[in-house]
Amino acid sequence: MGFLKNLFNGQPKPGKPRPITDESFEQEVLASDLPAAVDFWSPRCPPCQVMGGLLNEIGPDYIGQVNIFKLNVDQNPQTAINYQVRNIPTVILFRNGRAEERIVGILPLNPLREKLDRLAR
Repeated sequence: MGFLKNLFNGQPKPGKPRPITDESFEQEVLASDLPAAVDFWSPRCPPCQVMGGLLNEIGPDYIGQVNIFKLNVDQNPQTAINYQVRNIPTVILFRNGRAEERIVGILPLNPLREKLDRLAR
C-alpha cells in the first residue's frame, strides 16, 4: 500500500521538476540563490510530455545545483506572456533572476544535460 500512496500522493520526488504558478514564480525562480530551469508546458501537448519525461529523468542529477520547475501555461498564462513563450514546450534557464537561455521544442537528452551542466557551473 505504501508504494501506491507514494505513487499517487502528488508529491514530486527529489530532483523531479516541481510545479510552480504565476504567483510563486518570482519567489521560487527569480529570488532563488540557485539557477533554475523552468519548463513551460501544457497537459494537452504531447511534445511537452516528452520534454517533461527527460527533465524527470535527469533532474535528480542536479539536486542542490539547479532547481527544475514546471509551469502549466494553461493554468498560469501570465508568466508565459511575460517571457514571450509562444511555443511549447519551452524551457527557460535562469541565473540570478535573469533569463539566460531558451530551449524551444524537444531537445535530446545529452544536449539538454550539457545545457544544465553549464547552468550549474
